[in-house]
Amino acid sequence: MSSISAITEATAALAPTFTGELLQPKDAGYDQARRVHNGLIDKHPALIARCRGVADVVDAIALTRKLGLELAVRGGGHNVAGRATVDGGVMIDLSLMKGIHVDARARTVRAEGGTTWAEVNRATQLHGLAVTGGVVSSTGVAGLTLGGGFGWLMGKHGLALDNLLSVEMVTADGKVVTASASEEPDLFWAVRGGGGNFGIVTSFEFRLHPVGPTVTGGLVAHPFERARETLRFFRDSTRALPDEHILFGGLIHAPDGNKLAAMVTCHSGPLADGEKAMRPLKSFGTPVMDVLGPMAYSALNSMLDAAYPKGALNYWKSSFLAQLSDEAIDALIACFAQCPTPMGQVLIEHMHGAATRVGPTETAYPHRAEGYNLLVLSEWTSPADNERCIAWARDTYSRMQPFFGAARYVNYLGHDESSEALAAAYGVNYRRLRQVKARFDPANLFRMNHNIEPLG
Repeated sequence: MSSISAITEATAALAPTFTGELLQPKDAGYDQARRVHNGLIDKHPALIARCRGVADVVDAIALTRKLGLELAVRGGGHNVAGRATVDGGVMIDLSLMKGIHVDARARTVRAEGGTTWAEVNRATQLHGLAVTGGVVSSTGVAGLTLGGGFGWLMGKHGLALDNLLSVEMVTADGKVVTASASEEPDLFWAVRGGGGNFGIVTSFEFRLHPVGPTVTGGLVAHPFERARETLRFFRDSTRALPDEHILFGGLIHAPDGNKLAAMVTCHSGPLADGEKAMRPLKSFGTPVMDVLGPMAYSALNSMLDAAYPKGALNYWKSSFLAQLSDEAIDALIACFAQCPTPMGQVLIEHMHGAATRVGPTETAYPHRAEGYNLLVLSEWTSPADNERCIAWARDTYSRMQPFFGAARYVNYLGHDESSEALAAAYGVNYRRLRQVKARFDPANLFRMNHNIEPLG
């Protein structure tokens, strides 16, 4: 562990060529820069290296190794587990790296590691193009893609990582490499699902698809008293969806705090087809809220952003379901009735279509079966409520255990998960990931994540 004086001396030596910002705890801007999206995470790095380019990233890695400190990497800072920061180590912060280049003719986009999906959508939608980019637009491109990439377009175009053409990254030894199907193919395989375990991705090249600019979608909600019928209707509706249609269900709170049963949806095909797809959702029951209809894709991708404000306290638990049975629905409703926070939710994300037509070993992300992922999302604002809000999420997850399958989604794992959770997230690909890790990061420099230890 380096002393404060050693960090200050090393930082001063680097400062003349470093184009970004090097922040220590005494510096202006440090307190804001150290904070990530989840307010429950409160860590204090010894140094924050806010990079503006690839050379800055190379130098920041070299500085970290020289100081012998732990290293965390921040892209969008949205990960619920808070893996983007570290106590007493170095945070390499990419949030100033916002470059986006769209090649409309080739239908590709290259986005730097600090971009968010809102920023990428804004650039690509100028040309009526998009790529699967999450369901909350404030999410960072880097974290979502490296761990998987659920989103409104995954039925038609696959997960975010399925659309990667290449990545530029800096490895643990400071080398700048390109990984693609033809260059470093093992590394390219590993970063598509293996998270930030293999280096720092400084830019992503995605394949784009014609989308919008107007799609059909939105939210429809019913009284909590109709939750059983609503979730059964949701389940039945997902049994025969076309690729263009994504439908998620869940139990949420209205702005006034009342509990609701809701469905959120996107149809990215022709507007006439989208209007037809919305009819059953609009005619079911007597909704208390119906905002289904044509809207800009960028607006649809950001419609849930306000429910996840930066700085709110978050604790999540998640697992894929073996099936969404009547018994599972009833258990979920009983658990949500006890939710202690008006910001709490339980979400059921349905996967089908293109995202499920990729072999489990074709990318490091292995979970390709059609079905449902359950997310228990406890969110609140006062630290005084920490204990009871965390307890509710844990209790709900425990009570839902009989309905779970074997798989878990790495992007939703919390900060307190076991090694068994990691094995469930990587499944059949875990051993190969450890082999690739041993090649590119044998000393496990990149370990402040859901860590894949190198195979010895």
